Amino acid sequence: MTVVAVLSMKGGVGKTTVTLGLASAAWERGLSALVIDLDPQANASMPLEVMDAPFTTSDVIADSRPGVAREAIVATAWGKGIDAIRSERSLEHRTADQSRESSVRLRTALATVPRDYGVVVIDCPPSLGELTRNALQAADAAIIVTEPNYFAVHGAAEALEAVDVVRASGNPRLRTAAIVVNRYRAGDREHDLHLRELTEAYGALVFAPPLEDCSAIPVSQRSSSPIHAWTSPGSAEIAEAFDDLLLALVPMPKPEPPLPSIRRFFT
Repeated sequence: MTVVAVLSMKGGVGKTTVTLGLASAAWERGLSALVIDLDPQANASMPLEVMDAPFTTSDVIADSRPGVAREAIVATAWGKGIDAIRSERSLEHRTADQSRESSVRLRTALATVPRDYGVVVIDCPPSLGELTRNALQAADAAIIVTEPNYFAVHGAAEALEAVDVVRASGNPRLRTAAIVVNRYRAGDREHDLHLRELTEAYGALVFAPPLEDCSAIPVSQRSSSPIHAWTSPGSAEIAEAFDDLLLALVPMPKPEPPLPSIRRFFT
């Protein structure tokens, strides 16, 4: 089971789009996935239609008993294999918790989550506060989402530093998997400039290709369905990008070679 934290320095850059895109790629492959909505705005919970679940990530963080997260897992509107732990506004009150061991509450709560999930994706709030630190302490990999704008390089640098701090302070297995540039417009001079700056600064960490604007994404989210279920113009390209990102995080097992024909042994 691979646990992925999806984070950003500011809201509105498409962090939830990447979270749901990874879940959609898992759905397409028949890979079971758990989405943990750690953003008080609950933007990942709404498209998955889990807003009526009895327990939330706020309950999980507050309790943090080993295995308590298992009680909060519910099925989503996407069908079998895609589950979630929903968020709610009261989660905001957990951002100020600076008590001892407060940053490992989520990791403790996830201790007995079923290991048959192929991937667990955590949608973090748009900051590097206590909730995001909880996600990074629980994760194997971090994805940093940004837009190709003036603040992109600075924001990516701060997020990378946060990942380094958590790796050094209690989660040595954590790695930065990718910097994902979202809402890129090919041919836009400003976007091309800032994409080039990011690539020059961070090289292969910058996921290629960048995710371009795609009208199918908000439509699929409003209809509570995976982007891979759509066939509108542009959806195939964005779905393929999410496939590649998932494969970079969770390498799929190679198919076993076919058994030799019995006939070979008698000829």
